[in-house]
Amino acid sequence: MERRSSIGNRLLAALPRADFELLAPHLRKVSLERDVVLVRSGDLVEQIYFPCTALIAFVMDMPNGQAVATTMVGNEGATGILPTLRSIRSPISAVVRIPGTTWQISPARFHAALTHSRALAGTVQLHMRSLLVQFQHIAACNALHSVEARLARWLLQVHDHIGHDTLPLTQETLSELLGVRRTTVTHAVCKLRASGAIRSNRRSSIEIDRPRLEAAACECYEIMRGRVDRIVSAEGMKPSGRGAPHGLLRYRDQPWANGDEVQAPVRIAGAGRSRSH
Repeated sequence: MERRSSIGNRLLAALPRADFELLAPHLRKVSLERDVVLVRSGDLVEQIYFPCTALIAFVMDMPNGQAVATTMVGNEGATGILPTLRSIRSPISAVVRIPGTTWQISPARFHAALTHSRALAGTVQLHMRSLLVQFQHIAACNALHSVEARLARWLLQVHDHIGHDTLPLTQETLSELLGVRRTTVTHAVCKLRASGAIRSNRRSSIEIDRPRLEAAACECYEIMRGRVDRIVSAEGMKPSGRGAPHGLLRYRDQPWANGDEVQAPVRIAGAGRSRSH
């Protein structure tokens, strides 16, 4: 088997080995398709997800039917933790915007491990701090900066997660991220294309020029990325006294290295599809 230095999700990788082993027997790796709704606003959370390559948007559904993304979560975070901590219904929807893989665990299994692990409780706190930073900064960015600058910031954030220059993003998704009509998205894309920040755009993908896109983005991109990285990496990798951070283990040393404990990737069955916005 291929050796790996991490399991793909930074929150899980930051856990010491003994703490991670509380979760490992109950984690299942699944494949998520684009536009699948993991939880709708007002519903109870049935699964907690720790994305590896998938990118998930937290979406606020407005009374007029419009939907606006408040942030996106990739391998630095998780979805479904906050509502399950107090057994409340989810205040927002979680929708897959970039397809990929994720670790999945039931809230009951997660909470059982949480009661026996201070390190896991600390990881949840780190995740909450990371989300709070993003919510606050995105709110300020939306109030102060142009649509073109905000679009460049979102595209850079997506590029950070998927690692290649063609981003599988639809006009509907961009409209949701920016909170504007699709005609406004088209205008912003044209401006970025004229500057060379976007090389080409099709119905379901955008090809970017990273250096020029960085020049077009507002300062929020670098500030927010730096703050989230400091929370997730620097603090999250501190030992808790129960062992070395799990992210430093080789693949063959990990609890599922024999291939039996964790199922192979599967498709989410019966999950909802998002509405067109």
